[in-house]
Amino acid sequence: MYPAELVKPMREDLTRVGFEELQTADQVDTALAKEGTTLVVVNSVCGCAAANARPGARMSLQNTKRPDHIVTVFAGVDREAVEKAREYMIPFPPSSPSMALFKDGELVHMLERHHIEGRPAELIAENLMDAYNEHC
Repeated sequence: MYPAELVKPMREDLTRVGFEELQTADQVDTALAKEGTTLVVVNSVCGCAAANARPGARMSLQNTKRPDHIVTVFAGVDREAVEKAREYMIPFPPSSPSMALFKDGELVHMLERHHIEGRPAELIAENLMDAYNEHC
């Protein structure tokens, strides 16, 4: 587990733009039981989360259509919440960072680490916006 002071700015990178932080399995279950669309960002301390994933997730929110709910769990920190979120993302293998869009609790779009790593934040945002336009 990473120290709280290390991950604080990485958490705030998403929470300051409205992402709700989920730290328990119950919070994940509650979030994904809500009607409508929910974006789940599995945050991470890795460089591709800082350079690509978090900026891409933030940029995607500038779209006309956007998810009803935006939440985040932090890999290597919120173990229980991350494990529960990943259960909802099956059949995709665990990866961080990653992003999943759910509609009425059903997984409808997934970005795994290999879709994020080495790709510019703008491309990640565009991918998410296309998913929002289709499902939101």
